[in-house]
Amino acid sequence: MQEIRFGTTLYIGTESLKRLSDFKNEKIFIVTDSFIASSELLPHIKSYIDSSTETMVFSGVIPDPPIDNIVAGLEYSKGFPATILLAIGGGSAIDAAKAILYFGKLTDRFSEIRFVTIPTTSGTGSEVTNFSIITDDEKEIKYPLITDEILPDEAILDSGLVAGLPPKQTADTGIDVLTHAIEAYVSTSANDISDALSEKAIRYVFTYLDRAYKDGNDKEAREKMHMASTMAGMAFNIASLGLNHGIAHAAGARWHIPHGRINGILLPSIIRYNAGVTEGKYTNNTTLAANRYAEIAKFLGLNAGNPQMGVRSLVNAILALQKRLSIPRSLSEWGVSKEQFESDKNAIAEAALADRCTATNPIVPTKEDVISILGKLFI
Repeated sequence: MQEIRFGTTLYIGTESLKRLSDFKNEKIFIVTDSFIASSELLPHIKSYIDSSTETMVFSGVIPDPPIDNIVAGLEYSKGFPATILLAIGGGSAIDAAKAILYFGKLTDRFSEIRFVTIPTTSGTGSEVTNFSIITDDEKEIKYPLITDEILPDEAILDSGLVAGLPPKQTADTGIDVLTHAIEAYVSTSANDISDALSEKAIRYVFTYLDRAYKDGNDKEAREKMHMASTMAGMAFNIASLGLNHGIAHAAGARWHIPHGRINGILLPSIIRYNAGVTEGKYTNNTTLAANRYAEIAKFLGLNAGNPQMGVRSLVNAILALQKRLSIPRSLSEWGVSKEQFESDKNAIAEAALADRCTATNPIVPTKEDVISILGKLFI
């Protein structure tokens, strides 16, 4: 038996920021980063907040927020009896707010607080998930924090906030959406509900990501990618993820590769691995995952006469998309050296296997498997 709950209320469409005006006589603790705090975005969002409501802004979030960043946010909130926690930004800002919320609840400071998110990128889906990623800088490890205690109560999805997002960031976050949706689709915990959300998100990525990348002000493309991000987040919140994210968390922390980018570099290799492809050859030993990947190829209209053909078509379609988005195809292309690989491979493999996302991968990997996958990503 599976339990499926959608605990986050979504506000979508034009002028969805008007939801903020409904909050009267509240105290809102805003968590964001320095870029948003110094841009026109924060004053624009705050302009919707009723004058009866007091705000305090913590703008110290940094990418891949480390533990001391979370502690700083908690310390900053002392003395401000917040009734609403408002996260504004991409995955790092929302993840930081989730961790601040979690540890704040442990001390009863945020026991009755309402948690609202406003994503300003279209990638992580963090606005609708009970996942948060915290980085331990000393150990160079990312830890997934997974608990319903950090599931947002509300998410305000205003695609106008992502208009004009730079092409590089659009590409990285868009491929992150695709990875979320594909991993959820082949997860061992997938079901009909998560499948429906994953399928729609995958379709949207292949239809609209190119357009959003080429023209940041393409309103329709931005809106659809914003929805794709949320749908993929809802899908993996039900079904979880897989080895792609397990390795991405471990390797990304150690080699300082943006999360969406490392996911994209890994994705074709992980698909081949899960599908049972050995030494570049598509064998007849069809795995359950291969059939699932072939289903994706079919609903995308790709050549999928048999599972092997479907897997090959899907991988080729992803590689073609990544080429159009200028996403590196290898770790060496990003700048990771063979020496770094040899030095870090064991620690990365061990961390990837211990990652909670890996638990729902369709194939149970070994340490040698992870090292082999990474080793092949040097050209």
